[in-house]
Amino acid sequence: MAKPSDTLWDLAIAEVKKRANPDDDVKQGEVCEKSILFMGNKNGGKTTIILRCLEREETPKPTIALEYTFGRRARRHNAPKDVAHFWELGGGTSLLELIRVPITSYNVRSFSVVLVLDLSKPNELWATMENLLQVTRNHVNKILAKLEKTNPKVAAELKQRMRNNLQRDHPDYELVDPFPIPLVIIGSKYDIFHEFDSELRKIISKTLRFVSHYYGASLVFTSKSEALLLKARALINHLAFGYDKSKSVSVDPSKPLFIPAGLDSLSQIGPPPASDSDIGKMRAKTPLELWKKVFEKTFPPKSSCDLQDAKNPAQDRQYAECEIDIMRAEKDQELEQYRRNASKSWKEMDFDSD
Repeated sequence: MAKPSDTLWDLAIAEVKKRANPDDDVKQGEVCEKSILFMGNKNGGKTTIILRCLEREETPKPTIALEYTFGRRARRHNAPKDVAHFWELGGGTSLLELIRVPITSYNVRSFSVVLVLDLSKPNELWATMENLLQVTRNHVNKILAKLEKTNPKVAAELKQRMRNNLQRDHPDYELVDPFPIPLVIIGSKYDIFHEFDSELRKIISKTLRFVSHYYGASLVFTSKSEALLLKARALINHLAFGYDKSKSVSVDPSKPLFIPAGLDSLSQIGPPPASDSDIGKMRAKTPLELWKKVFEKTFPPKSSCDLQDAKNPAQDRQYAECEIDIMRAEKDQELEQYRRNASKSWKEMDFDSD
């Protein structure tokens, strides 16, 4: 709180410290709570990363729908432990509607997203990233639109906070489009990715650098290597428990990338990896769309049928069993009825209501 004796310079210093360390607003003795949603490729390593962040020696299990866990950390000696809520969305892009469950108007100020992309599947990379981020962004924007009516100060604070990742004198300040809440992009399975042709690695690395910088996000490549997992953990601990933000940077495409938000630039990233003639033929309304077209020229997206699960053996006639098939049909009808009822009840719920 400002004192009557504070000079303008004192107030300015306090404001800078407040913006750099928003957790300092938490009064001594209070518990700070933050939430993170992990999403990304199916079997991309999200659970492994969460367990490593929480220092749990468990064998990862496949994530079903939306799963929750939490962790506790103390910011200082003898201080109460802060709480971080970890949500994990399973199923890749098949359960997009569940994104709106954990992110609400009550916690949006302390919410972050970690997008885990499987580097070993570049043909699925852009579609996975685009679908998940688009649905999340649309949902958060709806929450912010409501807050602008009920609490405009908070809405303005959230928008400005994401702009603060770049200094106003940064040459890209007006060229980027920050994600509405803090975002970390993790490229997983670097050990497999490292075996790719060097030119392909450069295209993927350069593209993810652009996307991360454009969204005001942090970027890190990781694998099961303890050293790489520690780097990812450092970024996540910053979001979850307010630990100091790392200022180290690694942009060498022959090594795992590590770029905290705001420490990259379009001039260092360079133009999209394509010839001038190819770029001239591509029609794009935004820089992001141009990079998408260039990336998908090298890594064509898989068709929707390729991304579907394998054929259900229960519907294969060679495994037909009359009595079992009758029971299965009854259960399928029950499941379909449950889905209809659940869908109705979900539509009636307002997860963003104040």
